[in-house]
Amino acid sequence: MAKKSTPKSEEAAANPDAPAEKPAKEEKPAAEKKPAAEKKPTSEKKPAKKAEKGAPDAASPQPKAEKPAGEAAAPEPPAEAAAKPAAPAAAGESTRKKQRHAPPRGKKLKNHLKNINQKILKEGAQPLARAVATLKLLKRSKMDETVEIHMHLGVDANQSDQLVRGTVSLPHGVGKSVRVLVFCQADNIAKAKASGADYAGAEDLIEKIQKEGFTDFDVALATSDMMGKVGRLGKVLGPRGLMPTPKAGTVVPPTADIGQAVKEFKAGKVEFRTDKSGCVHAGVGKLSFEENKLVENIQTFIDQVRSARPAAVKGNYLLSASVSATQSPGIRIAL
Repeated sequence: MAKKSTPKSEEAAANPDAPAEKPAKEEKPAAEKKPAAEKKPTSEKKPAKKAEKGAPDAASPQPKAEKPAGEAAAPEPPAEAAAKPAAPAAAGESTRKKQRHAPPRGKKLKNHLKNINQKILKEGAQPLARAVATLKLLKRSKMDETVEIHMHLGVDANQSDQLVRGTVSLPHGVGKSVRVLVFCQADNIAKAKASGADYAGAEDLIEKIQKEGFTDFDVALATSDMMGKVGRLGKVLGPRGLMPTPKAGTVVPPTADIGQAVKEFKAGKVEFRTDKSGCVHAGVGKLSFEENKLVENIQTFIDQVRSARPAAVKGNYLLSASVSATQSPGIRIAL
C-alpha cells in the first residue's frame, strides 16, 4: 500500500533542488516546562534548619508539666523582676583594686640619687668601715632606718646538704624590741618570764594559737619536752617562719638554761637562712648607731656565716656582700 503524502513531502517533490530542512524539535507543552528558579534577594536570611522529628519547637509554647495533686505549685517570679537589669555599682566603687603608686620624685631628688649611684659604682667594693661611713652620709629621711646586710653565697639552694642556716648574737643588738614567746611548763614558765619573755606557757598557748590564730610575736622558743605538742602548730607557725627548730637554735635542750636563751633573743640574736637564690639577708642595727657599733655587728654576722659553711660546698663560698639602709642604695663590701 502507498504511504500517504504529507504537505512537506509534496513541496520537496515539486522543488527537488531546494535544500532539505531539518525537522524542527518538538516543543514540550507549557505545563511540562520547569519554571525558572527565582533569585532570592541577598538581604533575605537563610531559613533555619528544620527541627528534628520529635524535638519540641523553641518558638512554640511548651505545655507545663502537671504536678501531683498533693504538691503545692511554686510561685513563679514576676516578669518585671526577671526583665529588670542588675543594679549598677555604686559611684566610686571599682571592681578592680586600685594600685597604689609611689609619689613622683622631683628633679632635685632624681639628680641626687643619680649622682650617688654613679659615685658608688665608680668606687666599687669598699672596706667595711668606709662603707658604713658612706652609708651614714646617705641618710635623707627623718626616720631611724634599719641597716641590713645582704650576702650572696656560692651554694646550690636546691641541695639540702648545702643549706646555710643558723643564729648569731649581735654584740650591740638590733635596735628594736623583740617579742619572745616560750613553750615550756612547770618551773621554766617562771624563769622565762623573769628573763623577759613576753609570753610563756604550755597547753594554753597552743590552744590560743590553734583556735584564735595568735601570732603576735617575733620569736618562738620551745623546750625539748614540749616539741611533741608544739608540732601540731606546724601549719600555722611554719609558713610565718616562727616554728621552733633545733637548726635555728630556738629549741632549748634540757641541759641549757631557758632564761639565758630568752635573754639572748631579747638582746638581738638574729636568725639567718639562705633563700632560693642562695642569698642571706638580715638586719644588723639602726642607722643611728655609732659607726664602730655597726661595724662590730656586721663583722660578727659575716664571721658567723663564714663559719656555717657546709662541707658539700666547693669553690668560692662568699661571692659578694653589701650593706644598705631602708631608703638608700646598697654599698658593696670588700670581703
